[in-house]
Amino acid sequence: MKSIGFIPLRKDSKGIKGKNKRKLLGRPLFSWVLTEAAFSDLDEVFVYTDDDDIIEFITQQYSWNSKIKVLKRSAESATDEASTETAILEFSEKVSYGFDVFCLLQATSPFTTRIEINKALEEIKSGMDSALSVVRTQRFFWDKNGKPINYDFRERPRRQDFKGTLVENGAIYCTTKAALQKSKCRISGDIGLIEMPEDSYTEIDSVPDWNIVENLLLQRLQSERNPSRITHLFLDVDGIFTDGRVLYSGNGELAKSFDMRDGMGLEILRQDNIEVSVMTSENSALVAARMKKLNIDKVYLGVKDKLGMLKHLSLTQNINLNNIAYLGDDVNDMACMASVGWSICPNNGMEEIKRISDINLTSDSGSGAIREACRFITKYNKRFERI
Repeated sequence: MKSIGFIPLRKDSKGIKGKNKRKLLGRPLFSWVLTEAAFSDLDEVFVYTDDDDIIEFITQQYSWNSKIKVLKRSAESATDEASTETAILEFSEKVSYGFDVFCLLQATSPFTTRIEINKALEEIKSGMDSALSVVRTQRFFWDKNGKPINYDFRERPRRQDFKGTLVENGAIYCTTKAALQKSKCRISGDIGLIEMPEDSYTEIDSVPDWNIVENLLLQRLQSERNPSRITHLFLDVDGIFTDGRVLYSGNGELAKSFDMRDGMGLEILRQDNIEVSVMTSENSALVAARMKKLNIDKVYLGVKDKLGMLKHLSLTQNINLNNIAYLGDDVNDMACMASVGWSICPNNGMEEIKRISDINLTSDSGSGAIREACRFITKYNKRFERI
């Protein structure tokens, strides 16, 4: 039974300009649900968009997962007036309904994980025609006529005794092909429910929503960590190996400045069987040459969605995120730093990164920061092994 994920993205947005591409904890909004879908039991995941920038980004950044595909959406299905069902049906016709289960995933719900996606698929496999995600709220609802909807105000229940009400959170809608063809709707027939955590109720429709979701998402990532012995160190390059400055000539990038002492610190870590990897958004021949000189084999260049790549490596190389230390300095490192066992920032890192970092070094980048981080890792592992 072939199941596909469907993520519709429009180029324009009234509430927040360029919302789908805007960085949430340093990565594009749409990437949060896209990578979780790619790691789920879905057979294929389609991004359906009229935005050429998103098409180019996905084509370049997600070659590591063959599930992820992108199709151009028509202008007619991407207007403010067009419904999501319009895009769903247009897409389904384009792929000739080549699926058994269709799963609509909303990019404005970045709390969605592969766990909930798989639960929705299980509902369909169990015989349901459709399934959707909900959250449980313990708010008391009233209609416009002053009538209570979900409780008796004369016997007001205590919060701990009140089961609450289930509300759609707009994250996941799954349906069989037969049900979709018959109803022309994202859900129909016998409908199963997938309960998600209450924080997933907030969708992003305005700037205040964005700020709330970003804080909630950061708290969730950090709360899921359980720091353990460090077995892997991941490093950014510019602002970590270097002071962030680069010399350019008329022919492009000319030179970067590296601290020779950092290489010795990394060599000591490797002698302690700690694997060192480099991940940078830049695609630099200078960086490649320097990492070769340092005998660092695992170098990932041109990575714009670092958390997506980190999770991919975690799954394919059997690396527990809790065993990773990540050394970063800017917002594109934020999601990774919030997800790993230990996050480390140089003294001259960005303030928003220093606020979330576990260890703020006393040394600046390109001037002993990596060597200081290596000393911390060595001392921490020795303390951890004595516990």
